[in-house]
Amino acid sequence: MSTEKQLSARSGWPFLLAGIAILVVTVCVFVWGLAGLIAADDMGEPVPGIKLVALFSSIPFLVLGIIVLAGLFTLQPGQARVCVLFGSYEGTVRAQGLLWANPFYSGELGKVAKAAPSETTVSDPVKSVLEAATATQSRSSKISVRARTLNGERIKVNDRMGNPIEIATVVVWHVADTAKALFDVDDYEVFVDMTAETALRHVASLYAYDHMEGDDTENHAITLRSNVEEVSQALREELGRRLAPAGVAVDDARLTHLAYAPEIAQAMLRRQQAEAIIAARKKIVEGAVSMVDMALTQLSDDGIVGTLTRTAKPSWLPTSWWCSAASPTPSPCSTPAPSTSRPRPWPRANSTLCA
Repeated sequence: MSTEKQLSARSGWPFLLAGIAILVVTVCVFVWGLAGLIAADDMGEPVPGIKLVALFSSIPFLVLGIIVLAGLFTLQPGQARVCVLFGSYEGTVRAQGLLWANPFYSGELGKVAKAAPSETTVSDPVKSVLEAATATQSRSSKISVRARTLNGERIKVNDRMGNPIEIATVVVWHVADTAKALFDVDDYEVFVDMTAETALRHVASLYAYDHMEGDDTENHAITLRSNVEEVSQALREELGRRLAPAGVAVDDARLTHLAYAPEIAQAMLRRQQAEAIIAARKKIVEGAVSMVDMALTQLSDDGIVGTLTRTAKPSWLPTSWWCSAASPTPSPCSTPAPSTSRPRPWPRANSTLCA
């Protein structure tokens, strides 16, 4: 596994001025020596030795000037350059502006295969395979370390309960380790794209779409629809773990689309409507029971229930019902005193039930 090493580059302005000066002096010396050679030939005189030395010495100085200028390069904010010298990784430059480094650092880091799109036909499948195999793209030594956005396409997966759903995500990522991104994977951009889809499929299969799809009766389980933050956090952790070998760091990951697949969307909509109706009816029943309980509690606190008594116990009511709730020492009711009047269905206010 590769690891990024910081490499310091020198400012390029002194080397730019030096390279230009070398080239200007070299051209002047070359012209001076060539002019002396032409003049001596016209006059039929022997060529002066200094002219020949100036003429031939201008060639190595010209090469030196070109080499000095070849080491110049520029880096914008959010860019880095990976320096490779004869196949050996030397380090990464992250400074900005006009810089100078060893001119023999490679400007390209080989080629990677690219699945180039082409107009393929069924009658010529061999041609399409060859075009895809031979399509390559050069990798530059400059790499962007800015934040990038991957807007994933909608994919169809199965949730934890096996229901088909459509889901999509957006991932914000950046290159954290340039050495791993360029040397440990073939193409880190394609690697991020494929890994994001794989991680999304894995995370979506761990949770149910909604609470009614899970087996948790208390509805405390994490679901894709109700717990967006928890699911996004799980997706970020999964992506960070999978993309670490490529030197890629995940800044954020969010779900952008979540819905049932078209083949079961109508059935699930009807099921949600039925669940909502049942829940509403349950709330109504609970409210009515709560109101009755509150009324009975209020009557008991006011002492009204204890004063409701009867003069005679009907045969169809139990004996304990006729004991006064306000009596400090309740005792079993005895046979009521004989009454000459006809029993009333409901007692008067201060009548006595128990002897």
